[in-house]
Amino acid sequence: MPAPLPTQPDDLSIGGLAAATGVSRDGLRFYEARGLIRARRRSNGYRAYPLEAVELVRYIRTAQQLGFTLAEIGEGMAQVWQQPDTNAAVSALLRDKLATIDARIASLQAMRDALAVRVGLPCPLATT
Repeated sequence: MPAPLPTQPDDLSIGGLAAATGVSRDGLRFYEARGLIRARRRSNGYRAYPLEAVELVRYIRTAQQLGFTLAEIGEGMAQVWQQPDTNAAVSALLRDKLATIDARIASLQAMRDALAVRVGLPCPLATT
């Protein structure tokens, strides 16, 4: 087992990070298991998160609320942090997600229109 990473005096415990972000301890452990956040281990084995983890968890939560999957968030974060202009990189991710949502809406609208045509037919599943 590798030696634990040294902790910093301003590291947050998992409870502190949970309180600062509104994400449960189990949720934070899940994010860590998925590789979205990383904790150091204190000498007692407890998790210690850097202060930057607060913003990272908020980023993850916001992205989830905007419809991104955790896999998309993980891939997107890796792309964003490699770019010199992170704002432009995030905007590109948002544009791509918007295009995906627009395509889904168009597909659902076509499905709705096809269903509406069949309403009231003697056998609604018969071809028209």
